Amino acid sequence: MVVYPNEEEAESRCSSDGFLDFLDKTLRNCDTKMIKKFSLSHRGGRFTKSPALYGWILSAMEEQGGLLEEIHLECTGNEVNLERKLLTSNTLVKLTLSREYCLEVELGGLDYDNYRRLIKGCPVLEELFVTDIGADALDPYPPCCTASVKSPSIKRLVVSVDMPYGGPHNLYSFRDVHYQSVVKAPSLVYLDYSSHVFMDYRFVDLDSLAEVRLNLKLWDHHKPNKPIYGDVTNLAAGISDITTLHLSPDSLEAFHFCCKSMPVFKNLLNLSIESNKKKGWQVMPLLLKSCPNLHTLVFKLEILEYGGSFQELKQMRHFLGKFECLETVRVGIDADNSMFLRANLLTLPIVSSNCNNIHFI
Repeated sequence: MVVYPNEEEAESRCSSDGFLDFLDKTLRNCDTKMIKKFSLSHRGGRFTKSPALYGWILSAMEEQGGLLEEIHLECTGNEVNLERKLLTSNTLVKLTLSREYCLEVELGGLDYDNYRRLIKGCPVLEELFVTDIGADALDPYPPCCTASVKSPSIKRLVVSVDMPYGGPHNLYSFRDVHYQSVVKAPSLVYLDYSSHVFMDYRFVDLDSLAEVRLNLKLWDHHKPNKPIYGDVTNLAAGISDITTLHLSPDSLEAFHFCCKSMPVFKNLLNLSIESNKKKGWQVMPLLLKSCPNLHTLVFKLEILEYGGSFQELKQMRHFLGKFECLETVRVGIDADNSMFLRANLLTLPIVSSNCNNIHFI
């Protein structure tokens, strides 16, 4: 911390190179071999052009026997282009680039080849967050980096593909460029995966994977007599040894329409389901039968416009007759048929001793 005796001197020093010189000299005199975490946050200005910006980090990275594991860089002002040599560390575990920091590559962005070099240049990387910004009307071609993640060291992976225009135009571009999604990570423990569905998946060498959070979205290209694009069968098979699974409303719908055969989740102990869609619940009986050792089932559920159809009644009988830890059931029904629907539901047996009645809303 630097303390100035008065406001005038503080403004004078901060508007000159004095503070940069002081900071550079101080850090260069430090024992960089002992630095384990380096964080830098600034507004831009002369920082972005100062040789010290790279010098501080490089001096810590190039130390023989150095301990540098984390780098966090943030710039709220001018854009800062980082040299790729900063990303060839043999010790770096976590890297965060925020706001105006970006990689300096030959093309205008991080293409797939440079993305692969980046991952390979961090052999002990344990956490990776990959986000592809969606296409727009002027540039409809889909992202690339989230289509393939291969790393022997990553333990926590978050993949998010934002495609705000999920219509036919983007689907055709997506289908031509990225037919398959690949995740190969033998050390991976946690996966958070959000994307429109691919036609094929290769989720392999995931022996350490324990928890998965899925948000799989269907493409909005509904046409009569046209099959729905996508197949998540191999994805489901690739994660079948996990112990905890979280499914979003879109994922439940994707499993219903795009999963040709449901694998047995023999190790699954915890299943979390959320749904606000009219379609998708049809897959629930098959999904539950595929989880023979399930201990905990968590529903974020509000049943609205219950119509009393054969399929709806069958699902309610399954919920009430199988869930021994069920506590509360709330069902919204049509006022015109309320007496008939209430009578049908109230005749169903409830196996849970904690659930004494059904609440109608």
